[in-house]
Amino acid sequence: MLRDLGFSIHSLSDVVREEAAARGLPPERGHLIEVGNDLRRRFGPGALAERIVPRLGARDVVDSIRNPAEVAVLRRLPGFVLARVTAPVATRFQRSLARARPGDPDTLEAFRRREGQENASDPSGQQLDRTAALADVVLDNDGDLETLEGAVHRLLAECGQPRVL
Repeated sequence: MLRDLGFSIHSLSDVVREEAAARGLPPERGHLIEVGNDLRRRFGPGALAERIVPRLGARDVVDSIRNPAEVAVLRRLPGFVLARVTAPVATRFQRSLARARPGDPDTLEAFRRREGQENASDPSGQQLDRTAALADVVLDNDGDLETLEGAVHRLLAECGQPRVL
């Protein structure tokens, strides 16, 4: 949706996938979590964001922010707004099944366990809840696409971004 509005999309997961590929690892979620945690341990908890910042321009979006230190790095950028997108666990699980990425859980129970692993207390690990608590705005994504589009357009207007590009 944001790409259609003229934004470039970047993901901190792209940094992790690139590193996993350089290490000869398949892009399965377990490997990606371990590689991301390793990069944070070796280069600091904000390392993934530090690597993505040089790629960013004026109309860019960064997703897969999973550690408060990554938020701290991105907050140095002028106009940075952290938006948390929420949906019920069952909805997130169904969307995960539809994406069918290698290594994703195939049961709701396994999906919940994996989400628990993504909320580590280790400062170099994924800390989804602590990161989400830093959000400037929350967008609810448990409805239809039209409702989400309306919320995105309202957010962009609040941030001074034009609706149509």
